[in-house]
Amino acid sequence: MHRLVATRCTPLRSALSTFCRLPAPAAAAAVAPRFARWQSTSAEPPGTIVESSQAVRPTAASSKRIHIYTRTGDKGTSALFTGERRAKDDQVFEALGATDELSSALGLAREFCVEAGNGLEGKLETIQCLLQDAGGNIATPRDCGSDPHLKRTEFDSHGEHAASLEKWIDELEDRGLPPLRNFILPSGGKAASTLHLARSICRRAERRVVPLVLEEEVSPTVGRYLNRLSDFLFTAGRYAAFHEGKPEQVYKKLKH
Repeated sequence: MHRLVATRCTPLRSALSTFCRLPAPAAAAAVAPRFARWQSTSAEPPGTIVESSQAVRPTAASSKRIHIYTRTGDKGTSALFTGERRAKDDQVFEALGATDELSSALGLAREFCVEAGNGLEGKLETIQCLLQDAGGNIATPRDCGSDPHLKRTEFDSHGEHAASLEKWIDELEDRGLPPLRNFILPSGGKAASTLHLARSICRRAERRVVPLVLEEEVSPTVGRYLNRLSDFLFTAGRYAAFHEGKPEQVYKKLKH
């Protein structure tokens, strides 16, 4: 069976699909710099999943190199989606970095979920794509005054993505997951432990986003999604351990 490759992650509507049409300098730091300069040569419509044997490969006519480096950030600044440049330690880039780190942790967790055969990998891939969309919102201050930029980077304006996480939590709990009666430690196998790692990174990403939400630079829906996502990852970690029949380590107060 061919490995599936996403030419566009459904339902990407903003960050990756829009940033890929930008000149490299303008998109340099918006959301994830290395992904922003990826160019799709596929003729498939957005949302299409193609098999690797059908994936478009570079041809002589389309083999122009796109450099991963631009040197535009050598002086310690980076660009938002609007083109505005800020210092790399600005809280916007702290939030973007945390969501990028979260996506990387989810990528590792997804590989372990595939090995374990627990069926969570599709959900994790969807979440990674949505985090890219959330990054587009973070990289576009809501007070930028550009309606086209704001519309292209709206995130979960109707709350359907947060609602999907709640539905997934309920579904996992309904599969026989034992009720939680004690504090547990991250444990239960590689898939479970990396999902707990992703959960803790998600909490940090939420902490980085909240100040921006309070300053009305980021949509409240981003913070709401991250809050619900940490709940899902906690449940997913417990389910991964349950699926493999591995025990969850219970917190025990040590005697001093």
